[in-house]
Amino acid sequence: MKQRLVFPRQKVGLICLGAISRPQILLQSFLLLTFLLSPVAAGAVDITQQLHRPLNSSVGRQSRDEADSLLSIGEQYASGYADKTIVSCLQALELYHSIGDLKAQGLTYNLLAKAYVQLGSLREAEDALRRGLAIARDTQDFQSEIFMLNNISTFFLQQGEFVVAGKIVEDALAIAQGVKNIEGEGLSLSNLGLLTAKLGDYNKAIKLYENALIFRRQTGDAIGEANTLNNLGDAYLASGNYQDTVSSYQGAMQIAKTNRDRTNQLRAIDGLLTAYTAVGRYERAFDLLEQRLALANELQNLREELKSFESYAQLYKQQGNYLTARNFYERAIILARTLEDSKQEVQLQNQLTKMFQRK
Repeated sequence: MKQRLVFPRQKVGLICLGAISRPQILLQSFLLLTFLLSPVAAGAVDITQQLHRPLNSSVGRQSRDEADSLLSIGEQYASGYADKTIVSCLQALELYHSIGDLKAQGLTYNLLAKAYVQLGSLREAEDALRRGLAIARDTQDFQSEIFMLNNISTFFLQQGEFVVAGKIVEDALAIAQGVKNIEGEGLSLSNLGLLTAKLGDYNKAIKLYENALIFRRQTGDAIGEANTLNNLGDAYLASGNYQDTVSSYQGAMQIAKTNRDRTNQLRAIDGLLTAYTAVGRYERAFDLLEQRLALANELQNLREELKSFESYAQLYKQQGNYLTARNFYERAIILARTLEDSKQEVQLQNQLTKMFQRK
């Protein structure tokens, strides 16, 4: 995606992604950002409801309606279609900028940053986060601050910067507790649990997730609840608690399916696949794989279809059915070529080669 909008630069510091390998520098940069800025993001409430604000000009109202529609479309594409989310968000941003709606721009930058992260476009994600932070400071929106802090923490966590990520999410939790924002507390506790799990303290992570679920259920945040249940399943799986692993993933899958939350539904299926395969429940694993592939086809998502083929190949390989495994590896390789993902193609080819070397 080469299309980018140019906006007047805010008087803020940059998040230095290029210096990610230097945690102390990043922490100093973040502390400076915290002083200068207060972040923005959309919560679980309908985003068009958050953005609605009466305008005197009929042209302005028309622009707002169009922008709100584009942003809603971007949200709908957020589960698996990051490129389409970006297109919709960029178009919405142009309209929001033309009518001078800073808060709407902040909400859009938040969604845009998530989409860029999904595509691995870190520079563009950093730019969107920086602009959202600047707008959040201007609007002085505490809830938005909490959610953007969580997004930034997740961003650094994905880069392996645990110290920086921990500081940021702890600040988010403190703000949420200070203003008694239940939704923010649930999100912050869940992300703090994710960080704790990454550090290997699964028992503490489980407690944090369980506390997060209390808040998420109070607000009726179904997507947030499913996400936390998936995180909880991951922690139980890592700690060897099979029964609670299955229970958590099944709960997440049911909630996600009911709410058509495809991202969490796929996550739950993958978690259950790992759990069932580990204990030799192959029949159940194959049932789940059939569901996974059907879901990928329904979404017309080639990458998820590729993942399904790879999972089929690995499961058949584990059972010693190498010919069928080879068939699925080859189908996955074809999709990798279609997606022009040479790295994935090489990895799949290596797995296929090693399988027959060990046969």
